[in-house]
Amino acid sequence: MLSSLWVGLVIALIFHRNKTSGEAVTAQQAVMLINRSNAVVVDIRDKKDYDSGHIVDSFHIPLTKLGTRVAELDKYKGVPVIVACRLGPQSVDGVKVLRSAGFTQVMRLAGGMTEWRAQGLPLVQ
Repeated sequence: MLSSLWVGLVIALIFHRNKTSGEAVTAQQAVMLINRSNAVVVDIRDKKDYDSGHIVDSFHIPLTKLGTRVAELDKYKGVPVIVACRLGPQSVDGVKVLRSAGFTQVMRLAGGMTEWRAQGLPLVQ
């Protein structure tokens, strides 16, 4: 009885996390969104990581400051917004902040900048 309750809770937690975390896009899908739909990339890593390499024309707003600086992105509410972090999990919090600010087309970069680098996609330093 307890085991089935435990499994049910884990499934509910996974379902809730997936529902609130936003759609994940691969690095290749992100490139297509940037090229075809003028998607905007918001890099939420700290300055040191951002300076070591970031996506061309991405906005750097650390996750800790995203809530207070979200107004800087208001003119991009009508286009897809891709949130990128180092590995992927932190972007979930960035997606939540942007959604609560009224952004509707917010996605997270699956695998974060680590996956972007692994695929050999261009970076600016």
